[in-house]
Amino acid sequence: MGRKPSIDRKELAGLVAEGMSVQELAAHFGVSESGVLQAKRAAGLAKPMLDHSGAVPWKLARVHAQSGPATNLRNLSAAAQGKPPAAERLNTALRWAQRLVDAGLDVRYDAVEGFSEVPAASAGSHVATVLAAARKGLESG
Repeated sequence: MGRKPSIDRKELAGLVAEGMSVQELAAHFGVSESGVLQAKRAAGLAKPMLDHSGAVPWKLARVHAQSGPATNLRNLSAAAQGKPPAAERLNTALRWAQRLVDAGLDVRYDAVEGFSEVPAASAGSHVATVLAAARKGLESG
């Protein structure tokens, strides 16, 4: 069995700075794209990922991961973390959340059925909390 290909961090940093894609880097170093991503993280070259677990606290079935509610909640979460999405996506998420809050609704998630709109609990709604955090993030950004 041969030696595993290795990725020189200095060379990786230079190629990333030149704008080489993950696919191109994988071919260049003779490793998988996953290997390149791991090397980028280890070298501190990867952009930190946003944490959307507060906005999307459920384990989503793959079929629901790109649904409107999931996408809107992630976009609001990104805004709350100071990295708002493109204006069109942000506005869509803000309008969606405000419509639910104004109607006294919240979202519920079921792994089989997906997202549904339900009356907000008297203690407050998840969507209202995420919306408030997004607005706060936008004000301070």
